[in-house]
Amino acid sequence: MATFVLIPGVLHGGWWYRPLTEGLRAAGHEVYPVTLSGVSERGHLGGGAINLDTHVQDVVGLLEAERVEDAVLVGHSYGGMVISAVADRVPERVAGLVYADAFVPRDGESAHAIVNDLWKQRYVAGAAAGNGHTMVGLHPALDPRATVHPMATLLQPVRLTGSADAVARRVYIHAERFEGTPFLETYGRLRDDPAWTVHALPVGHDLVQEAPEEFLKIVLAAAE
Repeated sequence: MATFVLIPGVLHGGWWYRPLTEGLRAAGHEVYPVTLSGVSERGHLGGGAINLDTHVQDVVGLLEAERVEDAVLVGHSYGGMVISAVADRVPERVAGLVYADAFVPRDGESAHAIVNDLWKQRYVAGAAAGNGHTMVGLHPALDPRATVHPMATLLQPVRLTGSADAVARRVYIHAERFEGTPFLETYGRLRDDPAWTVHALPVGHDLVQEAPEEFLKIVLAAAE
């Protein structure tokens, strides 16, 4: 049995992973879909003090409280920022990393620094629609359960020491039909790196809805 910890992207809670969660549990695994501070049902914890460090501590605290020592961390989109920092902080608790069309930051990078101009403009528009501390999702295709997201989490640079290099299993999933994707450079950087297993799926960014069977298969393989 493996233990999977699932980290969603901006504006979304752990509920986004429901199809994957159900598939993993049906296969006999332990699964923790996480809703990060200041988002969705944890939106009452919002405020300008929530940043990337807060979200990293959300996950580290879960691993420690549940005594998880062999987690496969799955991060979708922004969740890649979080799992990168968690694996760097507590590599002894992490057995594998799955980046589901996600950020794979280098030391000193923020989500805002990595994205292209299109997404920088969307961040600005989302922040303008929010209260300055939070970003509102403006895309009409968003899940209706999507909420505001703490803006500082996208602006704070991640600090990485290289400790996560000890995690041997590293998987990246590239969504080929994600219009305006900010992850092309990341995909190009990783696809020829022998330290990574890289998949390209002919779908959009919403992997859990557009490629549920393929997504489940790849995540399960990361625990083998």
